[in-house]
Parts: sequence; C-alpha cells; structure tokens
Amino acid sequence: MAHPIHSDSYRLLSLLLLERRQELGLLQVDVAHLLNKPQSFVSKYESADRRLDMIELLAVLRVLDVDPHHFLDQLMAKIEAERIDVNPLR
Repeated sequence: MAHPIHSDSYRLLSLLLLERRQELGLLQVDVAHLLNKPQSFVSKYESADRRLDMIELLAVLRVLDVDPHHFLDQLMAKIEAERIDVNPLR
C-alpha cells in the first residue's frame, strides 16, 4: 500500500492548489510571502512532497481566495471522476 502522502487523492489535492495559484498569476514565492513561509513550503506541498494539515490548508485556501467548501467539493468530484479509492485502510 502506498504511503498516504503519495496517494493519487493527495496528488489531486496538490494539483488543484497548483492550478489555482497559476490561475491567479502568482508565483510560489508570492504565495509563500503571503503565508509568511519559505518558497520551499509551497514547492513541497504542490509537488506532494509535504502534506498540509487542515489549518495549513485553510490558510493556503484563504491566500488563494478559495472557499474551503467549494475546494472540497471540487476535490471530491475529481476523486470520484477518476474512481480513486480514498480509504487508507484498504
């Protein structure tokens, strides 16, 4: 079983965050500055090398001007469309 950080569902989450940053025309360094974090923080979560906890995810979504409810709905829709199993116990 793959480690959850390397799961397909987590890669989708990272991809959605990356796409939103690019939609806004922001660089990783711009987002990092708004989060008061180093650029490597953004690079690592966008490449799925680092997990975000819920509080960090909410901060990133705020900086990217994304409603958390909408983001989770979008993530779940992509997971379901790609038929990805999100149950870590299987």
